[in-house]
Amino acid sequence: MPKVRYILLWWILMVLSTVNNAAAQGLMIRNYNVKDGLANATVYAAVQDKEGFIWFSTPTGVSKFDGKRFRNYSRKDGLTDNDVVKLSADSKGRVWFSTLNGLPSFFWNYTIHTGQNDSSLHVDARGQYMQYMFEDYAGFIWFLNTNNRIIQYSGKKTTYDKLGALSTDLFYFLRNDTIFKPLQPYFNLNDLKDVNNPDQKISSVCPFPLDQVSIQRVREHPVIIVDNNLYTYSNKEAVCFFRGTDWGIRDEISNICVDNDNLWIGTPRALYYLKGFFRGEKKSAKLLQNHYITSLLKDKDGNIWITTFGDGVYNIPYKNFYFNYLDNTNGLYSHSIFSIGKDEKTGTLLIGQNAGVLNTMDSNNRFRQFNLDTTSGRNSILSILPYKPNEMLIGSDNGLFTFNTVSQKPLLLKRVKTLKDVDITPSGKIRIATKNQVISGDDYIVPKEDELITSIACINDSAYYVGTNAGLFYGDDVSHTLKIRTTKPALHLSIKDLKWIDDELWVGTSDHGLYVLRKDNSVDTHLSTADKLVSDICQQLYYDGIGRLYVATNKGVSVIDVKTKTLIRNITSNDGLMSDDARSVFYQQGILYIATSNGLSYFNDAKMPVDTVPPTIYLNHVRYGDSTYLPGKEFVLMYQRKASFEVEFGAIAYDLPELVEYQYNFSSDTSSGWITTMSNIVPFPDLQPETYQLQIRARKYRSNWSQPVVVTVTILPRWYQQWWARGIVILLGLILVAFVLRDVIRRIQQGEMRKTEYNRRIAELEAKALTNQMNPHFIFNSLNSVQHLIMEKEEKQALNFLADFATLMRQMLNNSRKSFISLEEEIAFLTRYIELEKIRFANVFTYQFVLQDDLKDYTIYIPPMIIQPIVENAIKHGLAPKNGSGRLEVKLVLREDMLYCSVDDDGIGWERANEIKSGRLVKHESTALSVIRERLQIIKSFNGNVGKLEIIDKFKSGFGNKEGTLVEILIPIVKML
Repeated sequence: MPKVRYILLWWILMVLSTVNNAAAQGLMIRNYNVKDGLANATVYAAVQDKEGFIWFSTPTGVSKFDGKRFRNYSRKDGLTDNDVVKLSADSKGRVWFSTLNGLPSFFWNYTIHTGQNDSSLHVDARGQYMQYMFEDYAGFIWFLNTNNRIIQYSGKKTTYDKLGALSTDLFYFLRNDTIFKPLQPYFNLNDLKDVNNPDQKISSVCPFPLDQVSIQRVREHPVIIVDNNLYTYSNKEAVCFFRGTDWGIRDEISNICVDNDNLWIGTPRALYYLKGFFRGEKKSAKLLQNHYITSLLKDKDGNIWITTFGDGVYNIPYKNFYFNYLDNTNGLYSHSIFSIGKDEKTGTLLIGQNAGVLNTMDSNNRFRQFNLDTTSGRNSILSILPYKPNEMLIGSDNGLFTFNTVSQKPLLLKRVKTLKDVDITPSGKIRIATKNQVISGDDYIVPKEDELITSIACINDSAYYVGTNAGLFYGDDVSHTLKIRTTKPALHLSIKDLKWIDDELWVGTSDHGLYVLRKDNSVDTHLSTADKLVSDICQQLYYDGIGRLYVATNKGVSVIDVKTKTLIRNITSNDGLMSDDARSVFYQQGILYIATSNGLSYFNDAKMPVDTVPPTIYLNHVRYGDSTYLPGKEFVLMYQRKASFEVEFGAIAYDLPELVEYQYNFSSDTSSGWITTMSNIVPFPDLQPETYQLQIRARKYRSNWSQPVVVTVTILPRWYQQWWARGIVILLGLILVAFVLRDVIRRIQQGEMRKTEYNRRIAELEAKALTNQMNPHFIFNSLNSVQHLIMEKEEKQALNFLADFATLMRQMLNNSRKSFISLEEEIAFLTRYIELEKIRFANVFTYQFVLQDDLKDYTIYIPPMIIQPIVENAIKHGLAPKNGSGRLEVKLVLREDMLYCSVDDDGIGWERANEIKSGRLVKHESTALSVIRERLQIIKSFNGNVGKLEIIDKFKSGFGNKEGTLVEILIPIVKML
C-alpha cells in the first residue's frame, strides 16, 4: 500500500455581506507521489473507469489505482507511447489513451489494445494526437485531432477523415449535441463564436446566485472555459455562470469540477473551493497555493482528486467535508488540547491547552489567546465548565479561574497546586480535587495523603464522590472525611473520571472500562471492550444532558445511551477524528466537539458520514504452477503434480483501504464457511483433478460485504489419472501380485526342500566326520602302545593312557551330537587328543595354543569336529615322518563374527607328505578336509557367514627356508557376552 502523506489545508472562507467576517476551517488532504507507486510526479489527467479504478496519465505512462496499490503501464506493457496527455472513459468500460504520436489505444478486458494486437485500431495518425473525444448514440467513438481532422472508431475499424478530407473544429460536435456526447466535462477555448451557428446566443452576464434553470443547465451541458470565465454550452446558447474576477481569481482557469452544490476551480497557481456555490453561498477557499492544477475529478464515492504538474496527486476524502478541524496551523496555540467548553449564550468556544493557554473562538470564528497560568512546569488547562451567566469556570494545574465571555477577560479565583478536577454543585458551590486533598470552596479542606486523587463528582450540595488511583471514596460536608462505602473489588480500581447522572454514578477506570453504580453502591452495569467499548482506558466522561454519555479514551470516543446503558457507536480517527487519543468532549446544538492530542474535530453528529456501500472486488491474475493467466470467471487447467493454484485479487476502496478485509470460500475444502483474511493473495496447493468453485468477497470499514466474485476452476486429470488408466493399473497390479505370490510360494516350497536336503547332507557329513574323526590307525596304534607299555611292565602308564583314550572317545561322541560347542570345550578336547598323540609318537614334538586376549570377554561357540582333523593331519603327515623333534602351534583370533584358527607345524610340508602318502608326485587332499569344506559351505547357506579353509606349504609359499604346513580356517561362530 502507498504510504500516503496527509496534509492539513486551511483556508479563509470570505463571507461577503454588509460586514465582512472570516471563518477558519480545516480540510484534511492526502498526497500520492512517486514513492507511493505513482508513475510520475507530473500528472496530466485523471479519469474513473466503469469498474471504479482511477487512472492517471503522466509523461512516463499511466497509473491505475484501486485506493491501495498503483499498477503502472508503459510502452513495454503495450502503450503506443509513454507520454499520455489525456484520458477518456466510454460507456463500454474502455479507457482511451491520447498520446503524442496520435495512435489510438485503449484498455479493456485486462489488456491494452493497440494497432499491433487489434486490427480494428489500424490507422495512419499523420503525427497528430487525439485532442477531443466524443461518443455517439450507437457507441462509436469520434476523435478530433490537433489538425482538426475527424477519426471514427466503430469497434471494427478506425477511419481517418470519416466525414471527408475537410478540416473542422470542436463546435461541430458541440452544436450536434443530440448525436455526440463529450467524454470530458469541460473544454478550454479562446473564443465562443461558432461561425457555422449564427443563431446561437451568447450571454456574457454572470448572475449570482444562479437560478434553478441555470443550475440545471450546468449539470446537463458541457462547460466551456474562456480565460477565467465559465459558460454552459448548447447549440442554442452559451451562458456565462461564473466570472473569476468576481471571486478574486485573476489567473486563467485550466479545469473545473462540479461537486453537488460546490464548485472546484483549478488554475496554474492554485486550487479554489467555492463551497455552496450552487446554493447561492459566496464562500471561496484558496488551496494548494503555488501548485499547477492540471485536472480535477470527483469519483463515484464523492472523493475529490486533484492532479498537478510536478507535485503528484492530491485526494480529499468525501467524509472530510463533514468535519471541521482546528490546530496550531489555523489559530490554536498548539495541536495538543486538554479541555473544551462553549458558552451557549455568546457562542464562544473555549479550548484549553498546555502552557496555561486558553484559546477562544467567537461566533464569528475570530481567535484570541489568553495565558492564564504562567507557572513553570506542568500548567495545562484541564477543565472548562459553565459557571454563571457569561462566565466559564476554568481549572488549570496550578489554579482556578473564571472567564467572562462578553468582556473576554479571565480572573484568578484561587491558587491551587496540582489541581486534578473541578465540579459544581446544583447551587453553584465549587469543589476542587487536587492530587492529595479535596477543597470545598472556602469552607474546608479534606486531606488524602495515601492515595492519588484523580476526579470528583457532586451528588448534591453536601455530598460527593472522589475517584483515586486506589478506588472510590465518599465525602460530605458533615464528616469532612473521605470514606470507603463498599469493599467490592470493582470499586477499588484506578479511577480516571466520575459523573453523577440521574441518581447513578458513572465510573471511568484506568484500564477496566466503565462501571455504573446505584445509590446503594452496588454495580448496575459494567461496559468494556467485550461490549464493543472502543477501549478500557477511560480518560474523560462527558454528559450532554439529553441522554448520552461520551467516554473519551486513548482509542477514540464511545457514545453510551444513559437510559439503556448500551453502546450507541464509536468514533475514531477512521471516522474523521484528528487522533484516536481523545481527551475531552463537548456537545451543543447538534455540534459535537472532540479534543484530541492532535487537534480539535467538530461536526454535526447527526450527519456524520458512514460508508455502508461495499467495495468493488476484482481479480488481478491467476497463477497455476509456473503459468500466469488473465482474470476470468472460469479456468480449465491440466493437472500439474505439486503445483499451487494462486489467486491475486483486490478491492477498490479510496477511504481507509488498509482496513479492507476479505473472505473466501473454496468448495472441496475441508474447512466450512467463509475464511477471513487481510491478504489479497490466496494459494491452494496441490489441487487434485476436480471442479472447484472459489468465492471471494470484501468489505470496507463499517460497510456491508460485497457480492462475491465467483471463479470456477476445473483441474483436468492426466491420462494416467483417468478411470480406465487406473483400472488397467489395478489389473496389472493384481496380476503382478498373483505372480509375486506364486513365486513366493514356490520359493517357500523350494526352501523347505533345500532345508530337508541340507539337514540330510549335514547328517551324512557329520556321520562322515565322526567316521573320519578317529582314524582306525590311531586306534590300532594306540592299542599297540598300550600293549607295549604292559609288556614293559609299565602298567600304571598303560592304565592312564587307556583312561585318557576312553575319555577322549566319550567326549568325541558327545560333541558329535551337538551343532555348536564352546571354545573352551574344543580346546580341552584338542589338548587331550594331542597329549595322546605325543605318547603314541614318543614325544617327538611339542605344542602350544595361542589365544587372543579378547576371547576372554566372550563365550564363543563353534561347530564341533572342525579343528581336530586338521590337527590330526599335521601330526600324522607332517610331524611324524620328520627326523628329529617337531613343533605344533594352534592359534585362535576373533575377527568380527568369525573365529580365525591357524594350525602351524614345522614338519615335512604338505607336498612332501602327499608324495610319501601316494607314492607319486600328485597333490592329494584327505577326505576329512573335504568334509570340512562341505560343512563350511552348508553353514553359509543357513546363516550367510562364509567360512574359509586354506592349506599353505610354507616352503613353497615364500616362508624362506622354513618347512612345514600352515592351515588357516575361518569358522562361523556364535558370540555371547
